[in-house]
Amino acid sequence: MFARPNSQHSQVAYVTNDLVAAMALLRSEYGAPGFFELTNIQPGEDPTGKPVLKIALTIVGGVEIELIEPVGDTAPIFRETLPGGEGLAIRFHHVATRIGGPIANWEAHLASLDLARHPVVFEGGVGDMLRYIYTDERHALGHYIEHVWMSPELLGQMADLVPSYPSAKDPI
Repeated sequence: MFARPNSQHSQVAYVTNDLVAAMALLRSEYGAPGFFELTNIQPGEDPTGKPVLKIALTIVGGVEIELIEPVGDTAPIFRETLPGGEGLAIRFHHVATRIGGPIANWEAHLASLDLARHPVVFEGGVGDMLRYIYTDERHALGHYIEHVWMSPELLGQMADLVPSYPSAKDPI
């Protein structure tokens, strides 16, 4: 699952019940340099029947940290990790592996997976810019794995938008 051509671990993701409070905590307690905020619903898109997620991204030491707040009951695979009750909750949810290169590499990656043993539980994309699936690895690892591919153009846009420490221009 992890050792695949053109694939690299790129992200650690957490779900939360309060995105604003979780971002503040990661800034104050863990030195996150700031966040780029977005939603998975595109402008003008009808969210009916789709999971709605508020997302915040930061990069620390070359690894992207993702915070996800599921909105309402639209996204059970994200909400199920959160405990009930009052107060801020942040829980580990998944790691991501990014597939580099042309979209043919994404297609080869998908073909290399045994989806009977590693079932897809969530998937999506945006035009020719983004593709992703989540495989359910809870039986062995206790979490999901996100497999994601981004076009070079989208990767460049994200590099400009997502705060990073050290800066992508600074050597580690």
